[in-house]
Amino acid sequence: MSSEHMEIGLGKQMLVGMQMLFVAFGALVLVPILTGLNPNVALFTAGAGTLLFQVVTKRQVPVFLASSFAFIAPIQAGVENWGIPATLSGLLAAGLVYILLSGIIKLRGRNIVKKILPPVVVGPVIMVIGLNLAPVAVSMALGKAGGGDVQGKAVCVALVALMATILAILLGRGIVKLVAILIGITAGYLVALAMGLVDFSPVLKAPLFAVPAFQYPELNWQAVFFIVPVAIAPAIEHIGDMLAISGVTGNNYLDKPGLHRTLLGDGLATSLAAMLGGPPNTTYSEVTGAVTLTRAFNPGIMTWSAITAIILSFSGTLGALLGTIPTPVMGGIMLLLFGTIATIGMNTLVREKVDLVQPRNMVIVSLILVCGIGDMALGAKGFVVQGIGLSAIVGVLLHLILPGKEISIKKSA
Repeated sequence: MSSEHMEIGLGKQMLVGMQMLFVAFGALVLVPILTGLNPNVALFTAGAGTLLFQVVTKRQVPVFLASSFAFIAPIQAGVENWGIPATLSGLLAAGLVYILLSGIIKLRGRNIVKKILPPVVVGPVIMVIGLNLAPVAVSMALGKAGGGDVQGKAVCVALVALMATILAILLGRGIVKLVAILIGITAGYLVALAMGLVDFSPVLKAPLFAVPAFQYPELNWQAVFFIVPVAIAPAIEHIGDMLAISGVTGNNYLDKPGLHRTLLGDGLATSLAAMLGGPPNTTYSEVTGAVTLTRAFNPGIMTWSAITAIILSFSGTLGALLGTIPTPVMGGIMLLLFGTIATIGMNTLVREKVDLVQPRNMVIVSLILVCGIGDMALGAKGFVVQGIGLSAIVGVLLHLILPGKEISIKKSA
């Protein structure tokens, strides 16, 4: 691998690094746009978080960290109920959960995670993350979330964005498939532009250079207890991402630098993002796919991706342009996105061959789904846990206290 590093000159590293950022760009800015956070801040925290991750992992893993989809629904609910600063305190705490898990893995080994968080819990929690705010996606696609009376046009724009994304995923090859979301947003944006739904006045007024509009957390215990349990799903996803990039490069990153280090790096990056007003960070599967295609295994390439993201975050024009994307465009993307997240949860149950006919498994999955999708809330004034967070807690507790063990269908000989 070292010989491969030597073959890639500095100029090529910079170029490939910018390409990696381009692959991640659509998903990176999608999260802040959907949740009301600032896209420029998200760019900055993605870059800074990736650099921090590289320091913690001794620059051994070729991954790029950026906005986590798993937190879209809880951030949206948090911002609506308590505001952005309070929600950021919950996201900061979620990063601390990663750090705590990192310490547990360091002390007890990585198998402890699956004992506490088996597929029968993780699968339905991921499904809840995707389905809890499905009505929001529908509302945005219909143009209702924007408060306007453009429902006919909104549906048309949303469908174009949705179909373009689907066609890019199904028919695209190479880089086209990797930037499917970006293609869908662009297609929807062009149709919205033709229909007169785009207002360019903020772009014309925006300065070319502007310091990102950082925001800082304000402690709110309700937001903390609402968001912290959500960290369970992306923590498990992180392990899957590490396995994926290990398979691509041929290096076992779960052993060196170690899962405890990669999870610690992710947690610190997430907490850093929350302290500045950005969404939680996670390793990007899109970038792993790009690494697979390009065979660019040098972690130094991701350093240039991070630096490029930080430089772009200081463009006031870019931030204003991203702000002109009409709500129905994002609604069309969300229709697919939230469904995809739910499908990943279903696939977790299928892949691990969880037998849902077994009463114990059925009880756990059923209660997680109903509590999460029904947005059930428990607690008293000033301390309420609800929706996704409550469903995750219910799942973990049921797994720990119900008699028997998780039963899966054994593979036939």
